[in-house]
Amino acid sequence: MEITVNHGNEFVVALKGRLDTVTSVEFQDRLQKETIKESMVVVEAKDLEYISSAGLRALLSLKKSLSSQGKELEIHNLNAVCTEVFKVTGFNNILTVK
Repeated sequence: MEITVNHGNEFVVALKGRLDTVTSVEFQDRLQKETIKESMVVVEAKDLEYISSAGLRALLSLKKSLSSQGKELEIHNLNAVCTEVFKVTGFNNILTVK
């Protein structure tokens, strides 16, 4: 999986590939190394091909961490497969998906 981060008005994390058991650890490690000063974090998921339960847990953990700091998390541009995973698991009601 490729992870690209950009700082600006929003902290944007672009994901390319699969967010699964192996890559969710990489995702969490990468974000722990970042100093996020922005109040909004956007996960750009247009190139995310697949998300597993481990990937969902990583996003939920990120949301909890950000919420405790008074920051927000949004997931943008999920494909049809990932959107279905979010709907079936109810994560579309837990995380802000745009």
